[in-house]
Amino acid sequence: MLRGSLASGAADAYSDIDLAWTVPGESFGTATREVASVVSRAWPVTSVRVDPDTRDSGARRLLFFWFRDLPLFWRLDLEIVSAPPGPDVPGHGEWSPAASALANAVAAVKAVRRNQPANARGLLDRGFARVGAPATATGDWLRDVVGLAEAAALSEPAVRSLADQVRELAGDHLS
Repeated sequence: MLRGSLASGAADAYSDIDLAWTVPGESFGTATREVASVVSRAWPVTSVRVDPDTRDSGARRLLFFWFRDLPLFWRLDLEIVSAPPGPDVPGHGEWSPAASALANAVAAVKAVRRNQPANARGLLDRGFARVGAPATATGDWLRDVVGLAEAAALSEPAVRSLADQVRELAGDHLS
């Protein structure tokens, strides 16, 4: 089921895609294990993150997908809900603090473009903290987002490609 700003008609160029999928309780484990391969058949996936708060839940799982050759703004936020809720199911997929910080950087670009500077500052500050960087947002949005992208890549080299995409996004939308 489509949710969020796309469902309500309030979407803008920076809106992500929010979906909810309800599955029978007995299928929840299979659904959460197989969802990444199913989604990647629709469009090539470059990154999947699992929300650590729902990683082992038998009631719901929240996953975040980024796609190849699509704007970073168009992240898919997919909530899988078990009906009825079952016992906890060991999670599949990892939570990366660096990838999460990069998601904050993308959200900060959205916030700046939507004229929400306090929101942008909070997102950036939380992103810097997530990767253990001593920096905080200064209000020089391009420098702040690029700095967070670099800090994330330094803390976890595996996210370098995504960090480079975030830097490019910032250059395109904040300069």
